Amino acid sequence: MMAGDQLTGLLRRAEHVVREEDLRERLAEGRPLRVKLGLDPTAKDVTLGWAVPLRKLRDFQDAGHTAVLILGDFTARIGDPSGRSETRKQLSADEVKRYAEGVLDQFKDVLSEDNLEVRYNSEWLEPLDLSGVLKLTSHYTVAQMLERDDFSKRFQANRPISLIEFMYPLAQAYDSVAVEADVELGGTDQLFNLLVGRDLQRAYGQRPQIAMTMPLLEGLDGVQKMSQSLDNYVGIREEPAEMFGKLMSLPDGLVGKYARLATELPDREVRSLAMAAQAGGPEAGKAKRAMARAVVELYHGAGAASGAEEAFDRQFKEHKAPGEVPEVALPADVVTNGVVSMPKLLAGLGLASSRAEARRLISQGGVRIDGDRASDEEVNADDLKGALVQVGKRRFVRLT
Repeated sequence: MMAGDQLTGLLRRAEHVVREEDLRERLAEGRPLRVKLGLDPTAKDVTLGWAVPLRKLRDFQDAGHTAVLILGDFTARIGDPSGRSETRKQLSADEVKRYAEGVLDQFKDVLSEDNLEVRYNSEWLEPLDLSGVLKLTSHYTVAQMLERDDFSKRFQANRPISLIEFMYPLAQAYDSVAVEADVELGGTDQLFNLLVGRDLQRAYGQRPQIAMTMPLLEGLDGVQKMSQSLDNYVGIREEPAEMFGKLMSLPDGLVGKYARLATELPDREVRSLAMAAQAGGPEAGKAKRAMARAVVELYHGAGAASGAEEAFDRQFKEHKAPGEVPEVALPADVVTNGVVSMPKLLAGLGLASSRAEARRLISQGGVRIDGDRASDEEVNADDLKGALVQVGKRRFVRLT
């Protein structure tokens, strides 16, 4: 593939490229570029939001370049302050290790293993002694750090900024030095950090990397960035029906953006879906279905996408339970004197994240037993034998 043709494909959907002419020059060298993407393992699922830069990394792989995927097991313990108005809570090493083990296999659902290099940044950041840290900090000033928008706003508002937060951009930048990155990918909220990487590479005698950012994907609420802490996300390994149902709840105004960033649909079709969604009415619903099918198909295949759409129609058009509902025995530990604690039951079966959430769902009318709203936290065990328990719109279980 000619360098010019490669460049066109690699720039597709990118938000910022610093500098495009540098990328063109390196592609013309005819060698595999080292393309870095660093992700901090701070949650259990890989979301459609994370998948945006991951899929761009796959584009580079498909063009013959080397993907350098950095799991930020060290930087995750610092906490990325990007876009935050308050100091971020730090995670323990054990928490980060558990998350890293969980997401690595999911990353490979998107990336090819043929030209993939997986690194953990504790490899070079943990051995840094005080002398190494002082050398690292000597290359950047407090004034430069305060050019970053979130730091600047917090400083002006007299909100605390810890020194360790200043270390995060430097640590991420040092990753680029350690792996000798030609290109670094990230979300638009990472642009400052990627540019620090360019500066630090110059300071260490390397050619500065090309910084390429991808748009951020809003979550299902249509407002906040997709985030597991906000529970507004879609995971790439969610069941097809769950994934399809979540995507059908998306505001119409985001259908075009999801079609562009979360699918592999051709640009012409993406534009058509975006226009239909903006027009509203029945056409918007059809556009949303087409987008949801495309996302599910990308991660689960065409058959699963069709099945997910049929399950959605069965539940929301025909008001029937899904065709396949898991059957589970009523756990003995939730029954006391013939009475079932519903919060304990829902949390134990994974239908709620905790007993507190289960109580909230019950009080808000989000729990049904055989189609009837459950308003009590205690239910006779005999009434639950063979009952269909529904939590929210998409979670069902049959008790035996």
